[in-house]
Amino acid sequence: MMNCSVIRIPAGAPHDMSGLSAAVEAGLFRPEEVVAVLGKTEGNGCVNDFTRGYAVMALKGFFAEAAKGGAADISYVMSGGTEGVLSPHFTVISRSGQKEPGMVTDGLKSLAIGVARTRSFRPEELGRLPQVDAVADAVARAVMDAGITSPEDVHFVQIKCPLLTAEQIYEAHNREVSLVTEDTYKSMGYSRGASALGAGVALGEVDRAALQEEDICTDWTQFSAVASTSAGSELSCCEVIVFGNSLSADGPYHIDHAVMQDAVDGAALQGLLDRYPGEELVQVLAKAEADPDGVIRGRRHIMLDDSDINHTRHARAVVGGVLAYVGGDPMIYVSGGGEHQGPKGGGPVAAVFRRR
Repeated sequence: MMNCSVIRIPAGAPHDMSGLSAAVEAGLFRPEEVVAVLGKTEGNGCVNDFTRGYAVMALKGFFAEAAKGGAADISYVMSGGTEGVLSPHFTVISRSGQKEPGMVTDGLKSLAIGVARTRSFRPEELGRLPQVDAVADAVARAVMDAGITSPEDVHFVQIKCPLLTAEQIYEAHNREVSLVTEDTYKSMGYSRGASALGAGVALGEVDRAALQEEDICTDWTQFSAVASTSAGSELSCCEVIVFGNSLSADGPYHIDHAVMQDAVDGAALQGLLDRYPGEELVQVLAKAEADPDGVIRGRRHIMLDDSDINHTRHARAVVGGVLAYVGGDPMIYVSGGGEHQGPKGGGPVAAVFRRR
């Protein structure tokens, strides 16, 4: 049966592979079984955050050497920005064995991981329905790859998506095609939003027949409760990683999720911890967003008005601090920009547990 594992490894810098090397030597994971790596790097998380690409380059070199040519086709999702107490790290996700849907060992559902990629996007497709549709197809394929048979067993969908660069905008002008925006920073939000809606379509949370292109990043009533999307300039397609539970998976790990209603809703994570007393909390995965209404629990916030610090950076710092306090560890994965990822101002939070 398929057996998935999740381990966290501290990083001294985006290119620091010493922790991964030590983990391999200690037998904590086998490089040839790694299917995905999620990272938090200490860049600004914006358009010009080169720490993401730097980390991916270092990771690809590490696994090429460590697996001695036997490395799997690994999905790399680097999220820039470790504001506040968030600690830079890598989350290494491994998968061994094969999916055998008919087999059940103890009747417990265990962690199942699936991965997929979209095709590369043209600049004019970002933030629009073609991106929604391509991501929906990729999420559906990743769910199947994980051996998950019900959308209710999907608890987190991590998507790394592209953004528009000045070079791409210039190229589009030469072809006389329109873009969803010509602001490179705003393009991150549109790409995240379209990707999240794609996940929602695949999981039956969003009605594709009713979805209009103008709904993207305007109609906040349409969202996925499990999607987490992060934009970067280091790729042209979308990388999709589905986390869920399945009877066709084995092992001590499992995952569950809740939805934060706002940036200070630590009770969402606390509820998950209370649901599994005595189990080890392995990792927390969450989205962070500055409420687009400019209000949190009736109080005005200025995250959207700050011209010095982008609102995604404010939000990561707040949510990171809240969840680090509740979970007792700042080495967690918190990604900024929550367009269509949970209710406006809030977002999904997932927790990976290990049964003792």
